[in-house]
Amino acid sequence: MTEDTDLPLIDRTPQQTALDKKINQHFAGLVVRKDLVKAVKGNAIVPSYVLEYLLGQYAASDDEATIQAGIGSVRQILADHYVHRNQSELVKSTIRERGRYKIIDKVTVSLNDKEDRYEAEFSNLGIKGVIAEPATVNAHPKLLVGGVWCICDIDYFHFDDTRVTPWQLGSLKPIQLSNFDFDGYATSRLDFTTDEWIDLLIQSIGFNPELFGRRAKLLQLVRLIPFVERNYNLVELGPKGTGKSHIFSEFSPHGMLISGGEVTVPKLFVNNSNGRIGLVGYWDVVAFDEFAGKKKRTDKALVDIMKNYMANKSFSRGVEPLGAEASMVFVGNTSHTVPYMLKHSDLFDELPESYHDSAYLDRLHFYIPGWEVDTIRGEMFSEGYGFVVDYIAEVLKSMRNADYSDRFQRHFTLSSDISTRDRDGIHKTFSGLMKILFPHGDATKEEIEEILRFAIEGRKRVKDQILRIDSTMAAVKFGYLDKDGAWHAVTTLEEDEYPGYYRNGESEPKTVNATSPDAGAPSPLTGVAQAPAPQLFEGHREFQENQRGVSYKTLLLPYLSGATNISIIDPYIRLPHQGRNLVDLLALLATEKDSADEISVTLVTKEDKIDVERRQLFMLNDIQESAAAAGIHFTVAWDDSIHDRSIRADNGWKILLGRGLDIFQKGSGSQYELGTRSQQFRQVAAFGITYIRGIERSDGDVARTPKRS
Repeated sequence: MTEDTDLPLIDRTPQQTALDKKINQHFAGLVVRKDLVKAVKGNAIVPSYVLEYLLGQYAASDDEATIQAGIGSVRQILADHYVHRNQSELVKSTIRERGRYKIIDKVTVSLNDKEDRYEAEFSNLGIKGVIAEPATVNAHPKLLVGGVWCICDIDYFHFDDTRVTPWQLGSLKPIQLSNFDFDGYATSRLDFTTDEWIDLLIQSIGFNPELFGRRAKLLQLVRLIPFVERNYNLVELGPKGTGKSHIFSEFSPHGMLISGGEVTVPKLFVNNSNGRIGLVGYWDVVAFDEFAGKKKRTDKALVDIMKNYMANKSFSRGVEPLGAEASMVFVGNTSHTVPYMLKHSDLFDELPESYHDSAYLDRLHFYIPGWEVDTIRGEMFSEGYGFVVDYIAEVLKSMRNADYSDRFQRHFTLSSDISTRDRDGIHKTFSGLMKILFPHGDATKEEIEEILRFAIEGRKRVKDQILRIDSTMAAVKFGYLDKDGAWHAVTTLEEDEYPGYYRNGESEPKTVNATSPDAGAPSPLTGVAQAPAPQLFEGHREFQENQRGVSYKTLLLPYLSGATNISIIDPYIRLPHQGRNLVDLLALLATEKDSADEISVTLVTKEDKIDVERRQLFMLNDIQESAAAAGIHFTVAWDDSIHDRSIRADNGWKILLGRGLDIFQKGSGSQYELGTRSQQFRQVAAFGITYIRGIERSDGDVARTPKRS
C-alpha cells in the first residue's frame, strides 16, 4: 500500500499570474493549484473532489515549500489509507492484525430489516454486512442512496458465532467541507472584476481560461447552475469527448451521476415496498449520463413520473405526493452535425423515443449546445489556482434557497409573447448565473443584459425544437424590452449560422440574402460580365463567438471583386497562424482571378522588434515568393504607428476589420481537422466588420511608409 510514496514531487513550478496572486491574497487556504490533482492521483480511481479535499488540508498555499510538503503528505495518506481494489486483501489483513485501521473508500449503507440493523458496504475494500450505528446513518443519510466517499475507521472483532460479521464501522467523516463563511466569500468577490471572477471559476473547474472565449466560459458555467438552483432541468447534447459529465461526477459531493440505462422508479423516486425515498430526495443534482440513443428502452412509468416531477417538483407512487429539490441533468452524445439534424429532424433527435416528446421537453430550462464545446485536450487543463472544489460546492449549495430571478427587471422586461413555462426557464437560468457570477447580487446593466440574453437563448433553443415536434404549439417571439421601450430580439447561434434549415427545415437558399454570412456570392476578379449578383451589404455587422460558416470567401472576397490594387492594414501579422490567415486570403484572390491577370496586394504592418530570429521577415518573404508564382505582386510596408485594421481596394470598397484577419479560434492543430482545410468549419472569435462603399484610395494609403520587404 505504499507504492505511491516514491513518486517524484512536481518537477516544474508554473509561473504565477497576476490573477493567481490575487486569488491567493483574497482566498488564502481555500484555493489549490489545479495541476496538483494529477500529480497526486496516480492510479487511484477516486473523484477529484476527494483529492482536492486532501490537498485543501495540506497544500492550499502559494508557498512552494508548503505545496511540495503537502503533496508528499497527501501521497502518503493515499498510499497508507486509500483502498486500491487490487490490494483489498492486504488492507483487510492490516485491519485484522491491528484491530482498527483508517481507510478512504466509498461507503454505502442499507437497512437489514430481518436483523433490524444498518449494514455498510465498502466499494473498493469489497466487504459488506459491516454493522453501522443508527446515529451515523441519521447524521449522514446520503449513505443510504448512492453512497459517500469517507475517511473512516474499520474495527475487527472475531466471534465464534460465524453468523456475526467481524467487521464494524467506527468513526466516519464524509469528504466534504463542514462549514464556511459565505459573507466573506461574497465580500471578496467585490475585489475581482467580472472577467477575473469568471476566470477564477473556470480555473476552479480545472480549465485554462486563456483557451476559452467569453461565450465558451459561460457555457461551462451553465453546467454549475443545477448545483446553485433548485429543481433546475438542464440538457446537453453534443459530440463525444467534450467533458459533458465531468462536473457531475468529479466536481461536487452533492451531485450523483448515473447511467441513463440504470434508472428505475424506485432508485430515482420512491420504493413502494418499503417507502424509501430515492436519489432525488438526498442529492442536489441527479445527472443522467449517456442519455441519448434512439433505440434505448425506457420505462413509460418513469417518463411520466419524471415529467410531473420536472414540472411540479413533486412525485407520487402512493397515496400522498412527495416533494424534492434535486435538479435533473441529461447529457448525451450526438452522431450528426447541427445542419443535418436541423434539415432532417430536430436538435433532440438523438433522445430515446419516449423522451422525444413535447411535454417532456417543455420542462427543460436550458439546452447547452454541446457542439460548441471544444473536445478536451491536454493543454486546456489549468496550472493556475482555483477554489478547492468542496469549498465552492458548499458555496453553491448554500445559495440554492436564494432567488435572483428578478434582478433584471429594473432594466428590462421580457416579451409578453413568452409563456409561463418559457419565462420560468429564463428566470431560473438568469438567477443561477447571477448567483454564480454576482453572489453579492449587484451587476451593471450591461452585465445583466449579457446573461439575460444567454438565458433567453438557452430556452429558445428548447422551444424552437419543440415547435418542430409539435405543430400545435404556438410560436414565441423571444426577446426583451429595455426601459426606453426598445425591442431586442434574441436568436440562437445555430439560427444565425443556418437560417434556412433552422426556420423551416428546408434546404438553404442558393441565392443568399445580402445581410447573411454568405452575402454576395463572389464573382471572378476579371471584369468579365457576370449574371447580376445580389447587392452587397453596406454597414456594420457583428459575429458571435463560436459561430461557424464564416470564411474569407463570403466575408471579404465579394467586396474585392474587380480590384487590381489592394491594401491590407493589419499591425499584427507576426505569428505563424496570422501568416496562414494572410495566405488563405491571397489564395482566394489568386483562385478567383483570371490566370492571365495580375493584381497587387500591399500589407501595411508593424515590425516585431523582439523577433531576434527574424521569423516574421522570413515568413513574409516566403509569402511574397509564393504569391508571385500565382500572379499576385505582394509587398510589405512597415508602419509602427498603425493600430486599426482595414482593407482598401481600388474598386471603391473599404472594409474595417475589428480583429484584422485573425478572426478564427485556435483549433486542435491536427492536420486531419476539417477546419485546417476549410475556414467554414472553424469557429470564430467575436468580432465586428464594417463595409464602406465609395472610398477613393490614394497612393498615400500605402506609400506613407519608409521601407518595404
